[in-house]
Amino acid sequence: MSKNSKILGIITARGGSKGFPGKNIKPLLGKPLLAYSIEAAKSSGVFDRLIVSTEDEKIAEVARQYGCEVPFMRPKELARDDTPHLPVIQHAMQWLKENEKYEPDYVMILQPTSPLRQPFHMKEAVELIQKTGADSVMGVSEVPDNFTPTEVMRIKEDGTLQLFDGNPVYKRAVRRQDLPQCHASNGALYLFKTHLIFNKKNPNFYGEKVAPYVFDKKYAVDINTHQDWEEAEEVLIKLQRQNVQES
Repeated sequence: MSKNSKILGIITARGGSKGFPGKNIKPLLGKPLLAYSIEAAKSSGVFDRLIVSTEDEKIAEVARQYGCEVPFMRPKELARDDTPHLPVIQHAMQWLKENEKYEPDYVMILQPTSPLRQPFHMKEAVELIQKTGADSVMGVSEVPDNFTPTEVMRIKEDGTLQLFDGNPVYKRAVRRQDLPQCHASNGALYLFKTHLIFNKKNPNFYGEKVAPYVFDKKYAVDINTHQDWEEAEEVLIKLQRQNVQES
């Protein structure tokens, strides 16, 4: 990545969630959920443009109120519950290219359901892709010990247990120190080279070389349920108190 590389931030905020209706603009400690991602992204200073992709006029209005671009409205067919992220981002990139002649070198996807993501996370992700020369950077969190591949089990058709890899249960690791350290995507951050999503043979966000950006678990809350919402509130209150004490 050169110093003149253009980085686009895209906040994907769909309005039609069935599991948690209206969550993207619901007030979280007095501020719309969406606003946390907008403010953090703007404060990071890494983007030459920041946009929201949404099909919902109320979300678009909130985004604009917080100083974020909404250059287009996402087609309804790209805002269903089962719509994957790839066509959503492809649509955004094609629209910007065709209508504004704008083609960034890198794109960072920021989902509004990760309100604890901080400006320094985005800065460090950009530094990481610069340092490693990776095709992409994915935000990840460490998996709890009991969810590692050597611990996860499944119930067979005969009703008995086996390890997920097919081995008998007695082969599971019983000591914590024997468990492998594992990570999973937390949905907070995806940074990638733009050309990857238009690869004719295999369009994707990742490429061959993916660098992990490991989040401290307190920042990695992904709001999908009301319980997640309450957890995010608790962490935000603690962070606000911490900031007051340090200032």
